[in-house]
Amino acid sequence: MNTLAEENYLKAIYKLASLTENVSTNQIAASLETKASSVTDMLRKLSDKTLINYTRYQGVSLTEAGEKVAINIIRKHRLWEYFLVEKLNFKWDEVHDMAEEMEHISSNELIDRLDEFMGFPKRDPHGDPIPDCNGQFKTNDLKPISALAVSAGGIISGVRDHTSVFLQYLEKQGLIIGKKIMIKEVISYDNTVVLQMDNKTLQISREVANNLLIAI
Repeated sequence: MNTLAEENYLKAIYKLASLTENVSTNQIAASLETKASSVTDMLRKLSDKTLINYTRYQGVSLTEAGEKVAINIIRKHRLWEYFLVEKLNFKWDEVHDMAEEMEHISSNELIDRLDEFMGFPKRDPHGDPIPDCNGQFKTNDLKPISALAVSAGGIISGVRDHTSVFLQYLEKQGLIIGKKIMIKEVISYDNTVVLQMDNKTLQISREVANNLLIAI
């Protein structure tokens, strides 16, 4: 059995590993908003439990066992987010913190039944893939709007930024999962992106365009 803190570290390392081959102590500290010295202590514990490969000053990677734990936590988190939005009618910007608590429920039988009850959903409300009971999932093949050329388009299918303020902004603009958009123009002065959506035109900043993902 792993502690809540250990699970949070494994999940953080898993997510950081998608960006870099060897995750550094400072990256983990920044992700979890804690001190590097505290990270070092935890990494020793996780290494002793053979959940990570850790050599000081050389970075961190998950072992097969550690990756299995991390993916299971992510599965639970995304299933709970789906449940809260689809069954309890919470908004997509309200569910992250609740799912952060619920992901640590240890009963895999409960999670499997929850998955079945909801019809085995493939993606959470933010477009992220939900692992199945074997830890398998289809990775997102999405592009940020900022990577598209003028006249290109697609369907909004995910977000990079999961903060409430960003999701609330998207909701207000109508830029939600499933909407079809097309790039009309990129303004050279500040790279503002002009979109066509639902027979209307709207402008988004480069930062928003970097964090809004579409399937082409």
